[in-house]
Amino acid sequence: MRFTTFSLGALALLGAMPAAAQDTAPPAPVSVSGGVTLASEYRFRGLTQSNEKGALQATLNVNTTSGFYVGTWASTIDDDISVPGYGNAEVDLYGGYAKTMSSGLGFDVGLLYYYYPGGRDGLNTDFFEPYASVSYTIGPVSAKVGGNYAWGGQKGLDFTDGNDDNLHLYGQASVGIPSTPVTLTGQVGHTKGALGLYNPVAGDDSYWDWSLGATATGGPLTVGVTYIDTDISNAGGFAQRWGRGSAVVGSIGVAF
Repeated sequence: MRFTTFSLGALALLGAMPAAAQDTAPPAPVSVSGGVTLASEYRFRGLTQSNEKGALQATLNVNTTSGFYVGTWASTIDDDISVPGYGNAEVDLYGGYAKTMSSGLGFDVGLLYYYYPGGRDGLNTDFFEPYASVSYTIGPVSAKVGGNYAWGGQKGLDFTDGNDDNLHLYGQASVGIPSTPVTLTGQVGHTKGALGLYNPVAGDDSYWDWSLGATATGGPLTVGVTYIDTDISNAGGFAQRWGRGSAVVGSIGVAF
């Protein structure tokens, strides 16, 4: 029910970059990084969470040179149509371990907790979701495959009479255009389970999402534009009417 565009492993490693760039001093064992982003829309795995309206998002991370990290990411959401009863904000709390070897091979494992502080009384909204990914980078090109699994029995996933677990698998590739601040990124993902119940056909609990985007970074500022779509049925305009079809999302953010 949410679309998270950030890479947790990347966030953990970003915190060490400024210190590592200093040749005269070793990196600090613990560092803090973060940022604020204004997006034209908040989408989670292809689905709008802000009723196709603007969203303010922020992140804060504590990173260590050993690879362990903790952090939080938050966004405004739409309480009326997109995620009714969930309140006006989503707060993701996470912690994990990420490491990139000199060969360019990297991995990231951790645990996410989705928290909705303004959720309606009596409505179960929150749940845990472990995640893991493997990446490989060579020069300006990188690729990653990963998955998130939310186990059944959590009240925030209790949408049917069955075991409401959820599995999301994805693949991602990006390339930095040489001599420019621009990076191109493509991603495809598949959701099956409690968070896949978005097709108009009863019992259909899976769908695909994909995106293609570009970001440009200069100093602390990053601007981006991303095309997002899903294979959720648009018969009678269903997917587009409910923010589950194609969209172009723009963003501008500042990091520290």
